[in-house]
Amino acid sequence: MRNPRNEPLGSDISGNARGGSDAPERRCVLTGETTARDDLLRLAVSPDGLVMPDAHAKAPGRGAWIGVDKAALAEALASGKLKSALSRAFKTGALIIPADLPDLAEAALRRALLDRLGLELRSGKLILGSDRIANEARMGKVAALYHAADASADGARKLDKAWRVGLDEEGSGLVGTRLPLDRDALSVALGRDNVVHLALVDHAAAQRVSVPLGRFATFIGAYSGTADSGAGNAGDQPDIAQDVDDNELNFEGNR
Repeated sequence: MRNPRNEPLGSDISGNARGGSDAPERRCVLTGETTARDDLLRLAVSPDGLVMPDAHAKAPGRGAWIGVDKAALAEALASGKLKSALSRAFKTGALIIPADLPDLAEAALRRALLDRLGLELRSGKLILGSDRIANEARMGKVAALYHAADASADGARKLDKAWRVGLDEEGSGLVGTRLPLDRDALSVALGRDNVVHLALVDHAAAQRVSVPLGRFATFIGAYSGTADSGAGNAGDQPDIAQDVDDNELNFEGNR
């Protein structure tokens, strides 16, 4: 007998998986647009004015939020728009912005995603291997399915089908998420050989992964947003949006 129907997290990482209409919102200092906090990258500013990416959004002190991709950030940095925006937000021009900030941001977001996947693997929530994933998927135990960027179409298609069968979603078109990382990067980060397909067997874990995955993929331009992924619908009452915040949480660092 098939397990009771599960609700899949979904294959579109820019959708509601990272928060609903009541999710906290922040305003991008570059575009002025307000969207879900989990979709934005926080820039932390040290007491001496150094601006650095805060991929975990937990660095102490003051921070500002950006919702643009790497190319747009590089353009804003080169034109002086970023410094102007941050100077207005922090009411000071004494800021030190690294010339390689876009590269630093990409590396930090990439590391945050890989670190999260590693944590879920060690906790037993992330499973690897086509055969094991297919078996768990057919029993309806897979909350989220992922494929390496260079995974074969045939291999991904077979696991997608097993996932749909396990969830009673035949004909729905539900497919796993194609990660913006190839098998080599995943294998090195997770300490396993030939990591091509991954699956999370816990919905809370899938939610935890969706945040760094969404931030990284959005920043490098691997995905485009959907109508449901930004600010809440008209009439919603999310947390008050802000350009700058003071973070009192302990600094976890960007390795």
